Amino acid sequence: MKVLIVGSGGREHAIAVSVAKSARVDKIYCAPGNAGIGQVAECVPIGVMEFDALADFAKEKAVDLVIVGPDDPLVGGLTDVMEAAGLRTFGPKKNAAILEGSKAFSKDLMKKYHIPTAAYEIFDDAKTALAYLETADMPIVLKADGLALGKGVLICNNLQEAKDGIKTIMEEKKFGDSGNRIVIEEFMTGREVSVLSFVDGKTIQIMSSAQDHKRAGDGDTGLNTGGMGTFSPSPFYTKEVDDFCREHIYQATVDAMAAEGRPFQGIIFFGLMLTEKGPRVLEYNARFGDPEAQVVLPRMKNDIIDVMDACIDGTLDQLHLEFEDNAAVCVVLASDGYPLSYEKGYVISGLEKFEEKDGYYCFHAGTKLTQEGIVTNGGRVLGVTAKGESLRSARANAYEAASWVTFENKYLRSDIGKAIDEQVEK
Repeated sequence: MKVLIVGSGGREHAIAVSVAKSARVDKIYCAPGNAGIGQVAECVPIGVMEFDALADFAKEKAVDLVIVGPDDPLVGGLTDVMEAAGLRTFGPKKNAAILEGSKAFSKDLMKKYHIPTAAYEIFDDAKTALAYLETADMPIVLKADGLALGKGVLICNNLQEAKDGIKTIMEEKKFGDSGNRIVIEEFMTGREVSVLSFVDGKTIQIMSSAQDHKRAGDGDTGLNTGGMGTFSPSPFYTKEVDDFCREHIYQATVDAMAAEGRPFQGIIFFGLMLTEKGPRVLEYNARFGDPEAQVVLPRMKNDIIDVMDACIDGTLDQLHLEFEDNAAVCVVLASDGYPLSYEKGYVISGLEKFEEKDGYYCFHAGTKLTQEGIVTNGGRVLGVTAKGESLRSARANAYEAASWVTFENKYLRSDIGKAIDEQVEK
């Protein structure tokens, strides 16, 4: 069969590597792809928001399955366009992708269906939001309603920070139209855990847990990023937590979307906070997390095409997800200066070493193939992933592999998973 993957990041590279393992797949296309994806797929220069061009290409090549990776095209309705063109597509339709596309929608959904989350209020204008802050407890969390590349969330420690945050989001429009509405919610404390799941509209199958590191600097300091590294599984995602979430969060979310006339088929990413009062939903995403996919998919035993078919056909209840009994760690190699300003175009060396080693992966995010070779072409350049019997051994392997790769202005955090590893040892 022929598969078209839409996207160009580390998530799409991880998906492409998994798809390439399937004995059912003869040909993989990726639009637009990147230099790493080009090693397992044919990259085509079509942007993720060029819906008609993507549909025309898929029909011309007689593609059997379209896999939509990023949030923007899902929220924009690419699945609807593809299906209207008669193309079998993995990813939620527009009316279901709103689960990620609008934080206000998802918060109201959780409130209506009694799914545990933080207390909140929603505002359409800055003046009312500012008035509310005068009576609110601090710290507090401000969230731009729409998509903001994972950066539209501000944690404010005092009233002045919160007022400045309202100005940034609603008046200065730092996140564009995403800030036309704002969600103000209580600040929760606890451990964050990410849980990915496959959903077929009525049945949900949970993947292995993961944990992301969002801050740019060691010790969780610096600015928020799209993710500087991650590991799987989380040692804090216990059977007790899993049992609670299955009863009160996972199936409840799928059932709520169906009840609203928005059946969800694809990936639901649950961002969870493990509070003293139990797990709470921080956020939903309507697609694989990045870089979470880079540690979860390499550990999955199933043929990913079989699982995606089951999601589309509504037969997920007939399938059992299996994951390796090990750990994986991903260390992001970024361009120094990310997420603010950074230079691009530096030649990357050492990538060939990953071809020689089993259990090691180098997922490309911001790369480009040129006459000089593969060069840096973004803030997050590569996701170096390694597996190991334990979190500690996976960490050691990932950092060893990260040292194989060199490019000018290379930057990485040195502590991905370290604090968790040390706490588990105690």
